[in-house]
Amino acid sequence: MSVALAAKPKLKPLAVNRKKTHDLVIIGGGPAGLTAALYALRAGLDTVLVEKMVVGGLASTTFLVENYPGFPEGIAGPTLVRHLEEQVTKLGLQISWSEVKNLKHKNSSFTLQADDRQLTARAVIIAAGTEIAKLGIPGEEEFRGKGVSYCATCDGPFYKDKSILVIGGGNAAVEEALYLTRYAGKVTIVHRRDQLRADKIIADRAKSHPKIYFHWHSVLERISGGRTVQLAVIKDLQTGKTLNVPVDGIFIYVGNKPNSAPYRSLVKLDEHDFILTNDRLETTTPGLFAAGDIRSKQLRQIVTAAADGAIAADSARRFLEQA
Repeated sequence: MSVALAAKPKLKPLAVNRKKTHDLVIIGGGPAGLTAALYALRAGLDTVLVEKMVVGGLASTTFLVENYPGFPEGIAGPTLVRHLEEQVTKLGLQISWSEVKNLKHKNSSFTLQADDRQLTARAVIIAAGTEIAKLGIPGEEEFRGKGVSYCATCDGPFYKDKSILVIGGGNAAVEEALYLTRYAGKVTIVHRRDQLRADKIIADRAKSHPKIYFHWHSVLERISGGRTVQLAVIKDLQTGKTLNVPVDGIFIYVGNKPNSAPYRSLVKLDEHDFILTNDRLETTTPGLFAAGDIRSKQLRQIVTAAADGAIAADSARRFLEQA
């Protein structure tokens, strides 16, 4: 059974008042942003959420979330997102469907340029999340959408009885490999180490699955084909030898990079461009907070994103009360 992606959100567009200064603007509509909106609205803050695509972020493309508390059988990512959306919709959250181009801070207020509109707020929570990292190898961009994919839930049904590769060894890669066995005849995980980084329960499930195979201590070096992907060149990091593997599709899960570029002038970043905060999720600019996967932290999961959103909203409320 496949799971449809989250439907077009019911959140109503914001009727922009260029002269109004809102209490709080939240940038990003993933689990961190939606949870921040929930707590902010319950606290009575005049809140606007800015989202450039669809609410839910990467969670909306996750087939099954098995480590979110309270769901012993797991919950489909789009379903979890829909529940979050319903909560904030009931509280009257309005949303600006636009992309933040830059953020400025002057005279104790923030100005956001979001596409062709401008928003002003007394406090801001950056919950813009991450985007999927690319390998940057020959053929990757050329065959994107023609056999190269970054979303098993989106594209898995196109590979009925086909042979596919999954690149990566973390939770996302292994979970999606398991999902792809619903369609593909053969799924091969290519991982640069000699053991998976995924949680043991998921890793063990993959290792025992009859459709899943492995290329250990290996990397994908080149992708080629005709109208679609036909061949993957895999390099063994121990021997240096390459192997030509006929393949119908390649799914890439090698991490994420933060969407922090528009905020660089107002925050401090770690060596990987994630935003640094304190335990109250404050950045170096008063009134500016960061939450979710965009923040520098140990664990990036839906549950930690939701926790970040709650803390950031509460910290924003306290800041506004003292301002």
